[in-house]
Amino acid sequence: MDWFSGIVVFILTWWICIFLVLPFGLKRDEKGMPNDPHLKKKLLIITGVSIVIWLLIYLLIDSDIISFREMAKSLALQDEIL
Repeated sequence: MDWFSGIVVFILTWWICIFLVLPFGLKRDEKGMPNDPHLKKKLLIITGVSIVIWLLIYLLIDSDIISFREMAKSLALQDEIL
C-alpha cells in the first residue's frame, strides 16, 4: 500500500469509527444538545481504534493475505472469457 492509499484508508476508518462511537455515553435532559458529550475523550478513542484497524488492514495487504492485484487479474480473466 502506498502512502496515499494509506491516508485514504485511515481517513475512511476514522470516519466510520466516529459515527459508531459518538452516540455512546450521551445523557440528555431534554431533546437537543447533550449535557457533556466528552468529545475530546471520544476523539482520542476514535483515533486509537482507527490506528489499530489501519494497522490490521496494512498488515493484511502487505503480507498478501488480501491482494487487490490478484483480484483484478482474476476479474480481467473472467471478462476475457465472457
